[in-house]
Amino acid sequence: MKVGTVTEVKKYEFRVGLTPSNAREYIANGHEVYVQAGAGVGSSFSDEDYTAVGATILPTAKDVWEKCNMIVKVKEPLTQEYDFMQKDQIIYTFLHLAADKPLTDALIAKKTKAVAYETIRGKNGGLPLLKPMSEVAGKLSVQAGAKSLEKPQGGSGVLLGGVPGVAKANVVIIGAGVVGISAMKIAMGMGANVTIIDRDLDRLSYLDDIYGQRVQTMYSTAYNIEKAITEADLVIGAVLIPGAAAPKLIKREHLKKMKPGSVIVDVAVDQGGCCETTKATYHDAPTFIVDGIVHYCVANMPGAVSQTSTSALTNATLAYGVKIANMGLEAAVKSDELLLPGVNCYQGKLTCKEVADDFSMEYTDLKTLI
Repeated sequence: MKVGTVTEVKKYEFRVGLTPSNAREYIANGHEVYVQAGAGVGSSFSDEDYTAVGATILPTAKDVWEKCNMIVKVKEPLTQEYDFMQKDQIIYTFLHLAADKPLTDALIAKKTKAVAYETIRGKNGGLPLLKPMSEVAGKLSVQAGAKSLEKPQGGSGVLLGGVPGVAKANVVIIGAGVVGISAMKIAMGMGANVTIIDRDLDRLSYLDDIYGQRVQTMYSTAYNIEKAITEADLVIGAVLIPGAAAPKLIKREHLKKMKPGSVIVDVAVDQGGCCETTKATYHDAPTFIVDGIVHYCVANMPGAVSQTSTSALTNATLAYGVKIANMGLEAAVKSDELLLPGVNCYQGKLTCKEVADDFSMEYTDLKTLI
């Protein structure tokens, strides 16, 4: 198979879909690898690093898209990439279709085979390809929130850990998944008072057993969320429903009850956000203010730490990518049913039920197509 990766065109996205080490692995399995010139620079990989392992450098993204049967990316294709997509081409990347109907329509119209990192399942029911980026985003969310709380950034001027004789900040984390727990660890490490909210009582019991008095666990109800965020200095939105749009748990009317200058970091922005006032931002202008509340809603947070993120992401995506290249997508799915939910679109059909439900579109079970 001819496998390619291109420079990400999303604003301030520095990650790359294939590292030179990944390229070497595909080549060792008998495939050809094509890389757009300069694609790895943002993650500190030169074109020479790729050619040294046997990859071929092509001058433009169009060249790579036209040459390859399989495109390995980081972020979802943007509008300017839609024309590059080809019938039966495998596109292996983050898609987040529940927040992007135009992309969903384009993938279907082009009759691509679109595989989403974020909906491939692990043996324990988790999301192994999303997990490393969730860990990065969770840790970054507290760093970003702490910076946004500074007065020059529009925040209230509160230091997360306080100092002797001065109260610590209150950090509320909505969602106790990978993002939430990663954020919790950093917030505790910075000395804040931390509350974490979730509906999974087993997960809350586990956190209570492990962290005890260092963290306040709270069951997720509309009342508890509203009460907690009105007392918070920093709120981390870390809610995920795999494949579906994030629920709007923070309402517009809640903002008027929050402390002026407090901060919301909505890590769920890729799936539409868990705050009604969320809108996607970029690293050059990451925040905006609504009703006196600072919103940090960067949709590709891990791109800011591209060396760490690229290595962590490609460590997770490589095995499935090589399996797809070796066997073809259909045989790979038949051999490993955990890969099946990752196929969101297939030859003109929408095969992700959560996205179909969100957009009231026709859903087709992939098993009937392969």
